[in-house]
Amino acid sequence: MPRATDAPPTATPADAGPAGGDHLGHGLRTRHLTMMGLGSAIGAGLFLGSGVGIATAGPAVLVSYAIAGVLVVLVMRMLAEMASALPASGSFSVYAERALGRWAGFTLGWVYWFTLIMVLGAEITGVARIVTGWLPGVPQWGVALVVVAVFAAANLAGVRKFGELEFWFALVKVAAIVVFLVLGVLLVLGLLPGTDPVGTTNLLGQGGFAPEGVGGVAAGLLVVVFAFGGIEIVTIAAAEARDPQRAVGRATRTILWRILLFYVGSVAIIVLVLPWDAPVLQEGPFVAVLDVAGLPGAARLMEAVVVIALLSAFNANVYATSRMVYSLAGRGDGPAVLRRVSRRDVPWVAVLVSVAFGVVAVGLNWALPDTLLGILLNAVGAALLVVWVLVAVAQLRLRPRLEAEARARGEELPLRMWGYPWLTWATLAALAGLVVLMLADGTARGQLLATAGLVAVVVGIYGVTALVRRRRAAA
Repeated sequence: MPRATDAPPTATPADAGPAGGDHLGHGLRTRHLTMMGLGSAIGAGLFLGSGVGIATAGPAVLVSYAIAGVLVVLVMRMLAEMASALPASGSFSVYAERALGRWAGFTLGWVYWFTLIMVLGAEITGVARIVTGWLPGVPQWGVALVVVAVFAAANLAGVRKFGELEFWFALVKVAAIVVFLVLGVLLVLGLLPGTDPVGTTNLLGQGGFAPEGVGGVAAGLLVVVFAFGGIEIVTIAAAEARDPQRAVGRATRTILWRILLFYVGSVAIIVLVLPWDAPVLQEGPFVAVLDVAGLPGAARLMEAVVVIALLSAFNANVYATSRMVYSLAGRGDGPAVLRRVSRRDVPWVAVLVSVAFGVVAVGLNWALPDTLLGILLNAVGAALLVVWVLVAVAQLRLRPRLEAEARARGEELPLRMWGYPWLTWATLAALAGLVVLMLADGTARGQLLATAGLVAVVVGIYGVTALVRRRRAAA
Protein backbone atom coordinates (compact mmCIF):
# COMPACT_ATOMS: atom_id res chain seq x y z
CA MET A 1 0.00 0.00 0.00
CA PRO A 2 1.46 3.39 -0.92
CA ARG A 3 2.07 5.72 1.94
CA ALA A 4 0.66 9.22 2.14
CA THR A 5 3.00 11.55 0.30
CA ASP A 6 2.70 14.96 1.87
CA ALA A 7 6.34 15.57 2.64
CA PRO A 8 9.18 15.56 0.12
CA PRO A 9 11.83 12.88 0.68
CA THR A 10 14.40 15.46 1.75
CA ALA A 11 12.12 17.34 4.10
CA THR A 12 12.97 17.53 7.77
CA PRO A 13 9.99 16.40 9.83
CA ALA A 14 8.18 19.08 11.72
CA ASP A 15 8.07 19.05 15.50
CA ALA A 16 6.37 15.89 16.66
CA GLY A 17 3.08 16.06 18.43
CA PRO A 18 2.38 14.51 21.81
CA ALA A 19 2.02 11.13 20.20
CA GLY A 20 5.66 11.25 19.21
CA GLY A 21 5.08 11.64 15.48
CA ASP A 22 3.56 13.88 12.87
CA HIS A 23 1.61 11.33 10.86
CA LEU A 24 -2.15 11.08 10.53
CA GLY A 25 -4.20 8.06 11.57
CA HIS A 26 -6.11 5.61 9.38
CA GLY A 27 -9.53 5.41 11.01
CA LEU A 28 -11.81 6.13 8.04
CA ARG A 29 -13.69 3.34 6.29
CA THR A 30 -15.18 3.15 2.81
CA ARG A 31 -18.67 3.96 4.10
CA HIS A 32 -17.28 7.12 5.73
CA LEU A 33 -15.68 8.27 2.47
CA THR A 34 -18.81 7.47 0.47
CA MET A 35 -21.15 9.41 2.74
CA MET A 36 -18.68 12.26 3.16
CA GLY A 37 -18.56 12.71 -0.61
CA LEU A 38 -22.33 12.52 -0.92
CA GLY A 39 -22.90 14.85 2.02
CA SER A 40 -20.39 17.44 0.82
CA ALA A 41 -21.95 17.65 -2.65
CA ILE A 42 -25.56 17.64 -1.43
CA GLY A 43 -26.09 20.93 0.35
CA ALA A 44 -27.79 24.27 0.15
CA GLY A 45 -26.78 24.51 -3.51
CA LEU A 46 -29.30 21.78 -4.28
CA PHE A 47 -31.99 22.55 -1.70
CA LEU A 48 -32.05 26.30 -2.40
CA GLY A 49 -29.88 27.11 -5.43
CA SER A 50 -31.65 24.77 -7.87
CA GLY A 51 -34.54 27.23 -8.00
CA VAL A 52 -32.22 29.90 -9.43
CA GLY A 53 -31.05 27.52 -12.15
CA ILE A 54 -34.63 26.65 -13.12
CA ALA A 55 -35.58 30.33 -13.28
CA THR A 56 -32.58 30.96 -15.53
CA ALA A 57 -32.95 28.14 -18.08
CA GLY A 58 -36.47 26.79 -17.57
CA PRO A 59 -36.94 23.00 -17.74
CA ALA A 60 -33.84 22.86 -19.96
CA VAL A 61 -31.82 23.31 -16.78
CA LEU A 62 -31.91 19.50 -16.78
CA VAL A 63 -29.48 19.68 -19.70
CA SER A 64 -27.32 22.12 -17.72
CA TYR A 65 -27.23 19.72 -14.76
CA ALA A 66 -26.46 16.76 -17.02
CA ILE A 67 -23.54 18.58 -18.67
CA ALA A 68 -22.19 19.76 -15.32
CA GLY A 69 -22.64 16.26 -13.87
CA VAL A 70 -20.71 14.59 -16.68
CA LEU A 71 -17.92 17.15 -16.32
CA VAL A 72 -17.66 16.48 -12.58
CA VAL A 73 -17.69 12.70 -13.15
CA LEU A 74 -14.72 13.00 -15.51
CA VAL A 75 -12.73 15.28 -13.19
CA MET A 76 -13.41 13.02 -10.21
CA ARG A 77 -12.34 9.95 -12.16
CA MET A 78 -9.00 11.62 -12.89
CA LEU A 79 -8.62 12.62 -9.26
CA ALA A 80 -9.58 9.14 -8.06
CA GLU A 81 -6.97 7.59 -10.35
CA MET A 82 -4.23 9.68 -8.75
CA ALA A 83 -5.59 9.35 -5.21
CA SER A 84 -5.80 5.56 -5.34
CA ALA A 85 -2.22 5.33 -6.60
CA LEU A 86 -0.82 8.13 -4.42
CA PRO A 87 -3.02 8.79 -1.35
CA ALA A 88 -2.15 12.12 0.27
CA SER A 89 -3.98 14.47 2.62
CA GLY A 90 -2.99 17.29 0.26
CA SER A 91 -4.66 15.44 -2.64
CA PHE A 92 -4.73 17.55 -5.81
CA SER A 93 -2.21 20.02 -4.37
CA VAL A 94 0.31 17.17 -4.06
CA TYR A 95 -0.48 15.88 -7.56
CA ALA A 96 -0.12 19.37 -9.06
CA GLU A 97 3.28 19.69 -7.37
CA ARG A 98 4.49 16.37 -8.71
CA ALA A 99 3.21 17.11 -12.20
CA LEU A 100 4.00 20.80 -12.63
CA GLY A 101 6.39 21.82 -9.89
CA ARG A 102 6.34 23.22 -6.41
CA TRP A 103 4.72 26.48 -7.47
CA ALA A 104 1.60 24.63 -8.66
CA GLY A 105 1.21 22.67 -5.42
CA PHE A 106 1.69 25.80 -3.34
CA THR A 107 -0.76 27.82 -5.43
CA LEU A 108 -3.49 25.19 -5.62
CA GLY A 109 -3.22 24.29 -1.92
CA TRP A 110 -3.49 27.85 -0.64
CA VAL A 111 -6.17 28.91 -3.15
CA TYR A 112 -8.27 25.93 -2.08
CA TRP A 113 -7.67 26.68 1.59
CA PHE A 114 -8.70 30.32 1.15
CA THR A 115 -11.81 29.28 -0.78
CA LEU A 116 -12.95 26.87 1.92
CA ILE A 117 -12.29 29.44 4.63
CA MET A 118 -14.64 31.80 2.81
CA VAL A 119 -17.18 28.99 2.46
CA LEU A 120 -16.91 28.31 6.21
CA GLY A 121 -18.04 31.86 6.87
CA ALA A 122 -20.95 31.53 4.42
CA GLU A 123 -22.10 28.24 5.94
CA ILE A 124 -22.02 29.45 9.51
CA THR A 125 -23.87 32.61 8.51
CA GLY A 126 -26.54 30.57 6.74
CA VAL A 127 -27.09 28.42 9.84
CA ALA A 128 -27.26 31.46 12.09
CA ARG A 129 -29.86 33.13 9.89
CA ILE A 130 -32.19 30.13 9.89
CA VAL A 131 -31.83 29.37 13.60
CA THR A 132 -32.46 32.99 14.62
CA GLY A 133 -35.60 32.81 12.49
CA TRP A 134 -36.77 30.01 14.77
CA LEU A 135 -35.50 31.72 17.94
CA PRO A 136 -35.74 35.49 17.36
CA GLY A 137 -34.31 36.27 20.79
CA VAL A 138 -30.99 34.56 20.03
CA PRO A 139 -28.36 36.74 18.27
CA GLN A 140 -26.72 35.45 15.08
CA TRP A 141 -23.26 35.69 16.57
CA GLY A 142 -24.37 33.49 19.50
CA VAL A 143 -25.52 30.72 17.17
CA ALA A 144 -22.32 31.02 15.16
CA LEU A 145 -20.18 30.79 18.31
CA VAL A 146 -21.92 27.59 19.43
CA VAL A 147 -21.46 26.01 16.00
CA VAL A 148 -17.75 26.85 15.95
CA ALA A 149 -17.20 25.40 19.44
CA VAL A 150 -19.12 22.19 18.77
CA PHE A 151 -17.40 21.40 15.50
CA ALA A 152 -13.97 22.30 16.80
CA ALA A 153 -14.49 19.61 19.43
CA ALA A 154 -15.80 17.18 16.79
CA ASN A 155 -12.71 17.62 14.60
CA LEU A 156 -10.30 17.34 17.53
CA ALA A 157 -11.91 14.13 18.80
CA GLY A 158 -10.23 11.93 16.18
CA VAL A 159 -10.75 11.14 12.52
CA ARG A 160 -12.87 8.04 13.24
CA LYS A 161 -15.35 10.07 15.30
CA PHE A 162 -15.33 12.81 12.68
CA GLY A 163 -16.10 10.20 10.03
CA GLU A 164 -19.00 8.80 12.06
CA LEU A 165 -20.46 12.26 12.60
CA GLU A 166 -20.24 13.08 8.89
CA PHE A 167 -21.73 9.68 8.05
CA TRP A 168 -24.89 10.37 10.05
CA PHE A 169 -25.14 13.97 8.89
CA ALA A 170 -24.92 12.85 5.28
CA LEU A 171 -27.38 10.02 5.91
CA VAL A 172 -30.02 12.53 7.01
CA LYS A 173 -29.54 14.54 3.80
CA VAL A 174 -29.57 11.48 1.59
CA ALA A 175 -32.70 10.19 3.35
CA ALA A 176 -34.39 13.57 2.80
CA ILE A 177 -33.57 13.44 -0.92
CA VAL A 178 -34.82 9.84 -1.24
CA VAL A 179 -38.09 10.69 0.52
CA PHE A 180 -38.49 13.74 -1.73
CA LEU A 181 -37.89 11.60 -4.84
CA VAL A 182 -40.46 9.00 -3.74
CA LEU A 183 -43.08 11.62 -2.87
CA GLY A 184 -42.29 13.47 -6.09
CA VAL A 185 -42.83 10.40 -8.26
CA LEU A 186 -46.12 9.68 -6.50
CA LEU A 187 -47.16 13.30 -7.01
CA VAL A 188 -46.21 13.25 -10.70
CA LEU A 189 -48.22 10.06 -11.21
CA GLY A 190 -51.20 11.41 -9.27
CA LEU A 191 -51.03 8.67 -6.64
CA LEU A 192 -51.14 10.97 -3.60
CA PRO A 193 -54.56 11.79 -2.09
CA GLY A 194 -56.27 14.67 -3.87
CA THR A 195 -53.78 14.79 -6.78
CA ASP A 196 -53.95 14.04 -10.52
CA PRO A 197 -51.13 13.08 -12.90
CA VAL A 198 -49.23 16.26 -13.77
CA GLY A 199 -48.52 15.35 -17.38
CA THR A 200 -46.04 17.41 -19.39
CA THR A 201 -47.76 20.80 -19.20
CA ASN A 202 -45.08 22.38 -17.02
CA LEU A 203 -42.23 20.56 -18.75
CA LEU A 204 -43.16 21.49 -22.32
CA GLY A 205 -45.58 24.40 -21.83
CA GLN A 206 -44.82 27.93 -20.62
CA GLY A 207 -42.60 28.61 -23.63
CA GLY A 208 -41.47 25.03 -24.24
CA PHE A 209 -38.71 22.89 -22.78
CA ALA A 210 -36.07 25.56 -23.44
CA PRO A 211 -37.91 28.90 -23.16
CA GLU A 212 -34.63 30.83 -23.07
CA GLY A 213 -33.01 28.81 -25.86
CA VAL A 214 -29.41 27.62 -25.95
CA GLY A 215 -28.34 30.80 -24.19
CA GLY A 216 -30.54 29.84 -21.25
CA VAL A 217 -28.93 26.40 -21.05
CA ALA A 218 -25.49 28.06 -21.05
CA ALA A 219 -26.54 30.55 -18.38
CA GLY A 220 -28.05 27.71 -16.36
CA LEU A 221 -24.77 25.84 -16.61
CA LEU A 222 -22.97 28.76 -14.99
CA VAL A 223 -25.50 28.69 -12.15
CA VAL A 224 -25.36 24.94 -11.45
CA VAL A 225 -21.86 23.79 -12.42
CA PHE A 226 -20.20 24.59 -9.10
CA ALA A 227 -23.05 23.09 -7.05
CA PHE A 228 -21.20 19.76 -7.22
CA GLY A 229 -18.20 21.20 -5.37
CA GLY A 230 -17.26 19.37 -2.19
CA ILE A 231 -17.02 15.88 -3.59
CA GLU A 232 -13.23 16.25 -3.79
CA ILE A 233 -13.03 15.80 -0.01
CA VAL A 234 -13.11 12.04 -0.69
CA THR A 235 -9.59 12.17 -2.10
CA ILE A 236 -8.35 14.38 0.75
CA ALA A 237 -9.73 11.91 3.29
CA ALA A 238 -8.33 8.90 1.41
CA ALA A 239 -4.96 9.35 3.13
CA GLU A 240 -6.65 8.55 6.45
CA ALA A 241 -8.56 5.52 5.20
CA ARG A 242 -7.64 2.00 6.32
CA ASP A 243 -7.13 0.84 2.72
CA PRO A 244 -6.74 4.00 0.58
CA GLN A 245 -6.48 2.22 -2.77
CA ARG A 246 -9.67 0.23 -2.38
CA ALA A 247 -11.60 2.81 -0.38
CA VAL A 248 -11.23 5.72 -2.79
CA GLY A 249 -12.06 3.56 -5.79
CA ARG A 250 -15.21 2.11 -4.26
CA ALA A 251 -16.32 5.44 -2.82
CA THR A 252 -15.97 7.41 -6.06
CA ARG A 253 -17.71 4.73 -8.13
CA THR A 254 -20.82 4.80 -5.95
CA ILE A 255 -20.85 8.54 -5.22
CA LEU A 256 -20.89 9.77 -8.79
CA TRP A 257 -24.00 8.03 -10.10
CA ARG A 258 -25.88 8.69 -6.86
CA ILE A 259 -25.18 12.41 -7.01
CA LEU A 260 -26.31 12.55 -10.64
CA LEU A 261 -29.50 10.69 -9.68
CA PHE A 262 -30.19 12.97 -6.73
CA TYR A 263 -29.57 16.22 -8.61
CA VAL A 264 -31.15 15.41 -11.96
CA GLY A 265 -34.00 13.39 -10.40
CA SER A 266 -34.90 16.12 -7.91
CA VAL A 267 -34.83 18.89 -10.52
CA ALA A 268 -36.85 16.77 -12.96
CA ILE A 269 -39.62 16.42 -10.37
CA ILE A 270 -39.57 20.16 -9.64
CA VAL A 271 -39.95 21.17 -13.32
CA LEU A 272 -42.70 18.57 -13.84
CA VAL A 273 -44.74 19.72 -10.85
CA LEU A 274 -44.33 23.51 -11.07
CA PRO A 275 -44.07 26.07 -13.90
CA TRP A 276 -40.45 27.10 -14.38
CA ASP A 277 -41.32 30.77 -13.88
CA ALA A 278 -43.29 30.26 -10.64
CA PRO A 279 -42.10 32.83 -8.04
CA VAL A 280 -42.14 30.20 -5.26
CA LEU A 281 -39.17 28.44 -6.87
CA GLN A 282 -36.93 31.33 -5.89
CA GLU A 283 -37.98 30.97 -2.24
CA GLY A 284 -37.38 27.22 -2.06
CA PRO A 285 -38.16 24.68 -4.81
CA PHE A 286 -38.31 21.65 -2.52
CA VAL A 287 -40.73 23.35 -0.14
CA ALA A 288 -42.88 24.44 -3.10
CA VAL A 289 -43.22 20.85 -4.35
CA LEU A 290 -44.04 19.52 -0.88
CA ASP A 291 -46.68 22.23 -0.51
CA VAL A 292 -48.29 21.04 -3.75
CA ALA A 293 -48.27 17.52 -2.29
CA GLY A 294 -50.29 18.89 0.63
CA LEU A 295 -47.76 18.04 3.32
CA PRO A 296 -48.15 20.28 6.41
CA GLY A 297 -44.99 21.68 7.96
CA ALA A 298 -42.98 21.15 4.75
CA ALA A 299 -41.27 24.54 4.99
CA ARG A 300 -40.05 24.03 8.55
CA LEU A 301 -38.94 20.47 7.76
CA MET A 302 -36.87 21.59 4.78
CA GLU A 303 -35.37 24.40 6.85
CA ALA A 304 -34.17 21.76 9.33
CA VAL A 305 -32.69 19.71 6.48
CA VAL A 306 -30.89 22.79 5.12
CA VAL A 307 -29.45 23.51 8.60
CA ILE A 308 -28.16 19.93 8.79
CA ALA A 309 -26.72 20.27 5.29
CA LEU A 310 -24.88 23.46 6.23
CA LEU A 311 -23.60 22.03 9.52
CA SER A 312 -22.36 18.92 7.72
CA ALA A 313 -20.58 21.04 5.12
CA PHE A 314 -19.04 23.24 7.83
CA ASN A 315 -17.75 20.18 9.66
CA ALA A 316 -16.32 18.68 6.47
CA ASN A 317 -14.68 21.93 5.43
CA VAL A 318 -12.95 22.35 8.79
CA TYR A 319 -11.55 18.88 8.14
CA ALA A 320 -10.53 19.69 4.55
CA THR A 321 -8.85 23.00 5.40
CA SER A 322 -6.92 21.50 8.30
CA ARG A 323 -5.63 18.59 6.19
CA MET A 324 -4.66 20.88 3.34
CA VAL A 325 -2.53 23.18 5.50
CA TYR A 326 -1.12 20.11 7.30
CA SER A 327 -0.01 18.84 3.90
CA LEU A 328 1.39 22.21 2.83
CA ALA A 329 3.39 22.45 6.05
CA GLY A 330 4.76 18.94 5.49
CA ARG A 331 6.07 20.03 2.09
CA GLY A 332 7.70 23.15 3.49
CA ASP A 333 5.04 25.50 2.11
CA GLY A 334 3.46 26.45 5.41
CA PRO A 335 4.51 27.06 9.02
CA ALA A 336 6.00 23.90 10.54
CA VAL A 337 3.76 24.21 13.60
CA LEU A 338 0.78 23.23 11.42
CA ARG A 339 2.30 19.74 11.22
CA ARG A 340 1.78 19.02 14.93
CA VAL A 341 -0.41 15.98 15.57
CA SER A 342 -2.24 15.09 18.79
CA ARG A 343 -2.37 11.72 20.53
CA ARG A 344 -5.57 11.08 18.58
CA ASP A 345 -3.67 11.49 15.28
CA VAL A 346 -5.35 14.82 14.56
CA PRO A 347 -3.40 17.83 13.22
CA TRP A 348 -4.69 19.89 16.11
CA VAL A 349 -2.88 23.15 15.31
CA ALA A 350 -4.22 23.05 11.75
CA VAL A 351 -7.73 22.39 13.05
CA LEU A 352 -7.50 25.30 15.48
CA VAL A 353 -6.29 27.60 12.69
CA SER A 354 -9.40 26.75 10.66
CA VAL A 355 -11.57 27.20 13.72
CA ALA A 356 -9.89 30.55 14.41
CA PHE A 357 -11.08 31.77 11.04
CA GLY A 358 -14.49 30.49 12.02
CA VAL A 359 -14.26 32.77 15.05
CA VAL A 360 -13.44 35.64 12.69
CA ALA A 361 -16.65 34.75 10.86
CA VAL A 362 -18.46 34.96 14.21
CA GLY A 363 -17.16 38.50 14.63
CA LEU A 364 -18.29 39.38 11.13
CA ASN A 365 -21.70 37.95 11.98
CA TRP A 366 -21.86 40.47 14.79
CA ALA A 367 -20.62 43.38 12.65
CA LEU A 368 -22.46 42.58 9.40
CA PRO A 369 -25.34 40.23 10.24
CA ASP A 370 -27.40 41.05 7.14
CA THR A 371 -24.75 41.38 4.43
CA LEU A 372 -22.00 38.90 5.30
CA LEU A 373 -23.40 35.91 3.40
CA GLY A 374 -23.44 37.69 0.06
CA ILE A 375 -19.99 39.20 0.58
CA LEU A 376 -18.39 35.84 1.37
CA LEU A 377 -20.14 33.94 -1.41
CA ASN A 378 -18.96 36.46 -4.00
CA ALA A 379 -15.41 36.27 -2.63
CA VAL A 380 -15.23 32.54 -3.42
CA GLY A 381 -15.54 33.19 -7.16
CA ALA A 382 -14.55 30.44 -9.56
CA ALA A 383 -11.75 28.87 -7.51
CA LEU A 384 -13.18 25.38 -8.08
CA LEU A 385 -12.52 25.87 -11.80
CA VAL A 386 -8.83 26.35 -11.01
CA VAL A 387 -8.85 23.05 -9.09
CA TRP A 388 -10.51 21.17 -11.94
CA VAL A 389 -8.17 22.52 -14.61
CA LEU A 390 -5.04 21.66 -12.63
CA VAL A 391 -6.42 18.21 -11.75
CA ALA A 392 -6.82 17.47 -15.48
CA VAL A 393 -3.36 18.81 -16.36
CA ALA A 394 -1.77 16.88 -13.48
CA GLN A 395 -3.49 13.65 -14.55
CA LEU A 396 -2.23 14.09 -18.12
CA ARG A 397 1.35 14.36 -16.91
CA LEU A 398 1.27 11.90 -13.99
CA ARG A 399 -0.48 8.95 -15.66
CA PRO A 400 2.67 7.67 -17.48
CA ARG A 401 4.78 8.11 -14.33
CA LEU A 402 2.26 6.35 -12.09
CA GLU A 403 1.99 3.46 -14.55
CA ALA A 404 5.78 3.14 -14.69
CA GLU A 405 6.03 3.16 -10.90
CA ALA A 406 3.30 0.52 -10.65
CA ARG A 407 5.02 -1.71 -13.23
CA ALA A 408 8.31 -1.40 -11.34
CA ARG A 409 6.50 -2.86 -8.31
CA GLY A 410 4.96 -5.60 -10.44
CA GLU A 411 1.49 -4.04 -10.05
CA GLU A 412 -1.12 -2.16 -12.04
CA LEU A 413 -2.87 1.11 -11.30
CA PRO A 414 -5.74 0.42 -8.88
CA LEU A 415 -8.09 2.69 -10.85
CA ARG A 416 -7.78 4.24 -14.31
CA MET A 417 -9.25 7.28 -16.05
CA TRP A 418 -11.32 6.25 -19.06
CA GLY A 419 -10.09 7.00 -22.58
CA TYR A 420 -6.73 8.45 -21.57
CA PRO A 421 -5.50 10.85 -22.87
CA TRP A 422 -8.32 11.87 -25.23
CA LEU A 423 -11.06 12.11 -22.64
CA THR A 424 -8.81 14.21 -20.40
CA TRP A 425 -8.13 16.58 -23.29
CA ALA A 426 -11.87 16.73 -24.01
CA THR A 427 -12.49 17.65 -20.38
CA LEU A 428 -9.93 20.45 -20.59
CA ALA A 429 -11.63 21.71 -23.75
CA ALA A 430 -14.98 21.69 -21.94
CA LEU A 431 -13.46 23.63 -19.04
CA ALA A 432 -12.03 26.15 -21.51
CA GLY A 433 -15.51 26.51 -22.96
CA LEU A 434 -16.83 27.15 -19.47
CA VAL A 435 -14.29 29.95 -19.06
CA VAL A 436 -15.51 31.51 -22.30
CA LEU A 437 -19.11 31.35 -21.06
CA MET A 438 -18.08 33.01 -17.81
CA LEU A 439 -16.30 35.80 -19.64
CA ALA A 440 -19.47 36.46 -21.64
CA ASP A 441 -21.61 36.77 -18.49
CA GLY A 442 -21.34 39.94 -16.41
CA THR A 443 -21.68 38.35 -12.96
CA ALA A 444 -19.57 35.30 -13.76
CA ARG A 445 -16.92 37.50 -15.39
CA GLY A 446 -16.48 39.39 -12.14
CA GLN A 447 -16.06 36.13 -10.21
CA LEU A 448 -13.58 34.81 -12.76
CA LEU A 449 -11.50 37.98 -12.65
CA ALA A 450 -11.56 37.97 -8.83
CA THR A 451 -10.35 34.37 -8.82
CA ALA A 452 -7.62 35.24 -11.32
CA GLY A 453 -6.55 38.04 -8.98
CA LEU A 454 -6.48 35.62 -6.03
CA VAL A 455 -4.33 33.15 -7.99
CA ALA A 456 -1.97 35.96 -9.01
CA VAL A 457 -1.56 37.03 -5.38
CA VAL A 458 -0.82 33.46 -4.23
CA VAL A 459 1.68 32.93 -7.07
CA GLY A 460 3.33 36.22 -6.09
CA ILE A 461 3.60 35.05 -2.47
CA TYR A 462 5.17 31.81 -3.69
CA GLY A 463 7.70 33.80 -5.73
CA VAL A 464 8.70 35.82 -2.66
CA THR A 465 9.02 32.73 -0.43
CA ALA A 466 11.03 30.88 -3.08
CA LEU A 467 13.40 33.85 -3.36
CA VAL A 468 13.84 33.93 0.43
CA ARG A 469 14.59 30.19 0.47
CA ARG A 470 17.22 30.52 -2.26
CA ARG A 471 18.94 33.40 -0.44
CA ARG A 472 18.98 31.46 2.83
CA ALA A 473 20.40 28.42 1.05
CA ALA A 474 23.11 30.57 -0.54
CA ALA A 475 24.04 32.29 2.73
